[in-house]
Amino acid sequence: MVTIGNRRLCLNDFEKVLFNNKKVSLNEDSLKKVEECHLFLKEFASDKVIYGINTGFGPMAQYKIDNDKRIQLQYNLIRSHCSGMGQIFEDTHIQAAMLCQLNTLMLAHSGIDKQVPELICKLINENICPIVFEHGGVGASGDLVQLAHLALGYIGEGEVLYKGEKLDCAETLEEKNIKPLKIKMREGLSLMNGTSVMTGVGFVNASLAKNLLSWSTVASALLNEIVCAYDDHYSKELNYAKQHPGQRAIADILRDILKDSKLTENRQDHLYNAEVKETYIKKKVQEYYSLRCLPQILGPVYDTLSQTIRTLENEVNSVNDNPIIDVETKNVYHGGNFHGDYIALAMDQLRLAITKLSMLAERQLNFLLNHKINDILPPFVNLGELGFNFGVQGAQFTATSTTAENQMLSTSMYIHSIPNNNDNQDVVSMGTNASSATRRVIENAYQVLSIEIIAIVQAIEYLNAENKLSSYTKSLYMELKEITPPFVKDQPMYKRNNDVKEYLQKKRLDIFEMPRVHDFSKKNTNGINTV
Repeated sequence: MVTIGNRRLCLNDFEKVLFNNKKVSLNEDSLKKVEECHLFLKEFASDKVIYGINTGFGPMAQYKIDNDKRIQLQYNLIRSHCSGMGQIFEDTHIQAAMLCQLNTLMLAHSGIDKQVPELICKLINENICPIVFEHGGVGASGDLVQLAHLALGYIGEGEVLYKGEKLDCAETLEEKNIKPLKIKMREGLSLMNGTSVMTGVGFVNASLAKNLLSWSTVASALLNEIVCAYDDHYSKELNYAKQHPGQRAIADILRDILKDSKLTENRQDHLYNAEVKETYIKKKVQEYYSLRCLPQILGPVYDTLSQTIRTLENEVNSVNDNPIIDVETKNVYHGGNFHGDYIALAMDQLRLAITKLSMLAERQLNFLLNHKINDILPPFVNLGELGFNFGVQGAQFTATSTTAENQMLSTSMYIHSIPNNNDNQDVVSMGTNASSATRRVIENAYQVLSIEIIAIVQAIEYLNAENKLSSYTKSLYMELKEITPPFVKDQPMYKRNNDVKEYLQKKRLDIFEMPRVHDFSKKNTNGINTV
């Protein structure tokens, strides 16, 4: 069980629920505080004008609402804002958003009835996910439109995703004997204010990006083995001369991965302690940057991901509603905690970093396929008849075009504020769009990396280097070889490409233990340094 309330939620909790099918439970003490907050607000609001309880919303807040219309007001708000369009989010992203929303509501500052977190908890555990569309939110009152679609499911209307199917919400809840939400005070507004969708999608992004970085590091290590690279570019002496934790972490990981490789070479043995008589040294004295500068290229990706996870965890453990109900001071505070700038900027930064990772993979792929620069492999790692067969030639076009799309998608959403809502929302975050764009860039990066992995397997087969790999890379190579067996005859590549991509996404390496405390002496079960 992952307990919600009375503790700080972290990325690992999301991974347990989303990918390991762990159930969610509610802390009883926190649930009592939720109810105390609700009862306080009910008494406090009886003779006062409070936004969202007896007023309109946004620029319509100047209009006071009659007491007998308060409850219907909340339903009107939910239904009117269910205006999303475009693709629907996958159930993993919706479940992550629900988990974010559940955690922030359990902080007991929204004045909701306890039936709300109890219902959300049931839906998460039953994997019932209200339909949520990608397009709609500008990330200012939070994910206003997307959260309205979530709330629509909570009140038993609209459609849900359940067991891979799109079903009627009311029928699904009835079948599972789950009663829909009955609004009592301001539950409509509380459910629609906040950053839960952009943050939930952000957590899925961070988890997939962490694994992607692990695979990129492993692919880079394999590439160094293929070319029998010198090992000093990932030495401790070189990389600890710089202060960046990410650079040091990547170098440490590379050293551990390659520590028993029979392919990488020591510069001292070949160039320092042995007499070099040739006037032209055929083996490169220094490798191309895509092989030699890995700590310097992947290190910033590591540091960006670490900061992104910190931001996500701060956000999900924050109160994102407006107004905020504070039982301790017995007051209600109006402001803008629903604003998504923190997540928007974090997603923009992560998107840039992952795009650079995909550019690295594309350049490494090009190195493998271009016999004129690697000087050890046939063109396009073609194991068949040159001129008659084509190897990985066709797949390179896919990797190149997908990398180009990532470069285009890396334009910042954070700076693309467009005023709306009668200029009430005059500066917005576009955080939901930023999270969605980052999701697509990560998916694209897996596609590029999958084609690089196919080429790596072809190269190792051609060089007959399997038994010279390090123990760590060889164990993974044997698995990869099952997914993408070396091929000679030409064949359609799309299924192979997708099979490798899905394998990379599902096979969690966790050679990094993200984020925060940099303890380079700590070892995990694979013998790989973790941070």
